[in-house]
Amino acid sequence: MAVSPVLVIKIIDESSVGVRARLKDDYREHEIVLNSVLAYWWANELPPVVKFLDLFESVIKRTINELTPHKTLKLKYEVTADSVLDNASEFEINLIEVEADGVGFRIDGRKLSLKGFRNSNADLESKTPFHTTYDRVIETPDIVLKKYMEMQK
Repeated sequence: MAVSPVLVIKIIDESSVGVRARLKDDYREHEIVLNSVLAYWWANELPPVVKFLDLFESVIKRTINELTPHKTLKLKYEVTADSVLDNASEFEINLIEVEADGVGFRIDGRKLSLKGFRNSNADLESKTPFHTTYDRVIETPDIVLKKYMEMQK
């Protein structure tokens, strides 16, 4: 019986989200420090939930690539929010599937709920619940894949 790699997503504390990929006794992990990124997004008037989802995908890709270099990462997840993503303050991510070059990951911590992503109360009356499913295929550029492969040696 083959050992499946594991992806662990968890809220470390009120201000950090941890992403860990593990295969047997080897693992890689990274943290998303919410205070820092939220302050930047707010200061630059960027939609924090949309930017968080981009960062979340990128951190998963990087973490898995450091453990097991791969060309193609498939991510499937659902997002439920209190409003359209550009205006959302609270949202939940339900990670459904993670696969790197055809190898599926067991997922621990499938659901991630986050609050407080708006820094103002503007447009609170116009909240309409939002739900969607993302099915992403993220490619690793060849030059980047080569660097990850060299790190494995």
